[in-house]
Amino acid sequence: MSDETATQRLGPSGVDPRLLEILICPVSRQPLSYDRSKDELVSPKARLAYPIRNGIPIMLADEARDLDAVEVDDEPTA
Repeated sequence: MSDETATQRLGPSGVDPRLLEILICPVSRQPLSYDRSKDELVSPKARLAYPIRNGIPIMLADEARDLDAVEVDDEPTA
């Protein structure tokens, strides 16, 4: 396989789209959706977002971002 063919198969995060289709959330065992803007795999059921680093999905609950957690930057200041 040439480098050009490999590059064409990779998604914007560097992950093969076929891999993204078969991955499931390790917590909920449900399908994931890809958030292109944050480069994360999102599990709506578990309310977790798994990061993609250097083209590798990090499918560890401890590494996932809690979607229900309020970030400090989002809170208005008085």
